[in-house]
Amino acid sequence: MKAAVLAEFGSPLSVKQVPELVPGSGEVVVDVVAAPVLPYAAEVFTGQRQYLLPLPVTPGTGAIGRVRACGPDATRLAPGDWVLCDPTVRSRDDALTPDITLQGLSSRGEGGLRLQRRYGQGSFAERLLIPTENAVPLGPLEPGEAARWSALCVCLVPYGGLLAGRLQPGETVLVSGASGNFGGAAVAVALAMGAARVIAPGRNERALAALERRFGTRVSTVRITGGEDEDRERMAAAAAAPVDLVLDLLPPTAQVAAVRAAAMTVREGGRVVLMGGVGMLNGDDLPLPYRWLMRNNVTVRGQWLYPRDAPVRLAALARSGLLDLGQFAVTEFALDDAAAAVTHAAEHAAPFRLTVIRP
Repeated sequence: MKAAVLAEFGSPLSVKQVPELVPGSGEVVVDVVAAPVLPYAAEVFTGQRQYLLPLPVTPGTGAIGRVRACGPDATRLAPGDWVLCDPTVRSRDDALTPDITLQGLSSRGEGGLRLQRRYGQGSFAERLLIPTENAVPLGPLEPGEAARWSALCVCLVPYGGLLAGRLQPGETVLVSGASGNFGGAAVAVALAMGAARVIAPGRNERALAALERRFGTRVSTVRITGGEDEDRERMAAAAAAPVDLVLDLLPPTAQVAAVRAAAMTVREGGRVVLMGGVGMLNGDDLPLPYRWLMRNNVTVRGQWLYPRDAPVRLAALARSGLLDLGQFAVTEFALDDAAAAVTHAAEHAAPFRLTVIRP
């Protein structure tokens, strides 16, 4: 089969023939129809992000496709079924603290690297091998819809954060990093889950204005300047109500003060969920005042990715229409043009802009 291969960090993707995939027990082979390209994929492929990614590798994180073959223990999936390919692969021999690998992108520790040896080859290929539980049934789809449904792979990340923050209908959410790719998706997912209002701070005025046009009065945008105290006051004023939950999705290039300013808008008894990349590239760590946390009963939680059942639940939100995937503008590339797709994704990174490879 054909696949795009990253031979070494800093080299362009090359499309070549690779060995065919054969499922074992507990595995599924999927014909890839649409594979999303992350806006920061180029930063990973150059080595800038310093991710644990053994080379050579076929990259690509998540996909929409049709089941080609199942292992002998699949009882409901059948060839031809449309599925979301969940890229978060977990070990099965420790239910409490499983090792995790992000297929075609990154690993967590030595255990994640071991998983990569079996499941590390990603979705920039004609076919994909995944654990059976990672094939999430979607019901009937038209082939032309597959690219837009691959937006689920983007929405899954903030959905995991909102679940971790125990978002309840009617609450006010502040999304730190709302003008970015995952941040914009977080706004849409929070509203789909019933948030009464979303506060969307950012520096990109054009992106903020687009959020206001898209979602109307349920979204209040705030232009931040970098002055921590001033930004905190402006965000709190825009909320016009206690902020129940803060979700941080800022990238590694953001300043730690921006994270702290957003976090400290949360109400007494509120929750803060950290999912971004601040400090990952040898930057400053996040200091939060002990007395403020304790006396205000604030819960701070780190969250990497999402729970096992999140893809099923998010797909149901989309199928019901509560999460409108039609908001995503899609640009498609053939597999042979995978390198151009990576460049395009980086140059057109914006909320609700989706670059997709269609093998």
